[in-house]
Amino acid sequence: MEKSEKEVMIKELNEKFARARTAIVAEFSKLNVETVTRLRKKFRDSGVDYKVLKNTLARRAAKGTPVEGVSDDFKGPVAIAIGYDDVVVPAKILQEFIKDLETIKIRSAVVEGKKTDAAGVAALARLPGLAELRAKILGMLTQPAGKLVRTVAEPGSRLARLIKARAEALEKTS
Repeated sequence: MEKSEKEVMIKELNEKFARARTAIVAEFSKLNVETVTRLRKKFRDSGVDYKVLKNTLARRAAKGTPVEGVSDDFKGPVAIAIGYDDVVVPAKILQEFIKDLETIKIRSAVVEGKKTDAAGVAALARLPGLAELRAKILGMLTQPAGKLVRTVAEPGSRLARLIKARAEALEKTS
C-alpha cells in the first residue's frame, strides 16, 4: 500500500472515529466467509460500520477522537464496529453473534467517549435500543389519552345500551 493510500485511509477512519458514539473493538479468528458476510449485512442494515483494521493506521487515525481510548487494543486480528446513532445497536449485534460463535471476543469499547470492557458491552446490549425506548414513551403518552376517550364515551355507551335493551323489551312485550 502506497503512502498516499495510507493517508487517505487514515483520514477516512479519523472522520468515522470522530463521529462515532459507540466503537467496539472485537478480536476475531477462524471466521468463515459466510459468517463474516452475515455479520457485515446485519451491521450495514442497522447503520453500523464494521471494519477490519490495519492496526498502525487505526492507531494514527484514532488520535484526537473518542476512539483514542481503545487504540491500545488495536493489536492482532481486530475489527471495529462503529455506531453513529443508537449506542446500543452495535453491542446487541455483536452479543448476538458471540452467543453462537466462540471465535469473536470483545476487547473493549468506547461509548459516548467513555471506555468500557467486554462486561460493559454485554450490559449495554441488554438495554433497550433507541427505537424501543421511543415506542415505550409513545405508548406512555397515548395511554392517558385513550383512557380519557374511553371515560368520556362510557356514559353515552351506557345510555345507548339502555335504550337498545328497553326497545328490545318493548318489542318482546308487544
